[in-house]
Amino acid sequence: MAIRRMDNVLIVVEDLDRVIAFFVELGMELENKGPVEGRWVERIIGVDDVRQEVAMLRTPDGHGKVELAMFHAPKAITAEPKIAPANTLGIRRIMFAVDDIDDVIARLRTHGAELVGEVEQYEQIFRLCYVRGPEGIIVGLAEEIG
Repeated sequence: MAIRRMDNVLIVVEDLDRVIAFFVELGMELENKGPVEGRWVERIIGVDDVRQEVAMLRTPDGHGKVELAMFHAPKAITAEPKIAPANTLGIRRIMFAVDDIDDVIARLRTHGAELVGEVEQYEQIFRLCYVRGPEGIIVGLAEEIG
């Protein structure tokens, strides 16, 4: 076997605390937060003089993780367009299974989140939507109904 599991997804952000609050409201748990710097990280990511703060959040079941990184040095580079549509190349969203999609949307709206499109039902299996949160981060929500 080539891999054992998917460990985490990294999202580089400008406002670490704001994005942490968004994912905590979604239901993730803050596992740890702190500075990361030094030659070892520079060698891994191929960027010199790195100073960053990193937070690791995990899903309630403990299997999925999102890592957030805020770069103090060098400054993060903004992709164009900053608020990219769903058909832009690259990673577009992270999907989460939720118990009550309407409740989650309402709670995330208090953190500035907006629906990308609409909540739609797929057959008698799921209610689905995309929500754009802070810094343009898109999360997909899936409520199983079948």
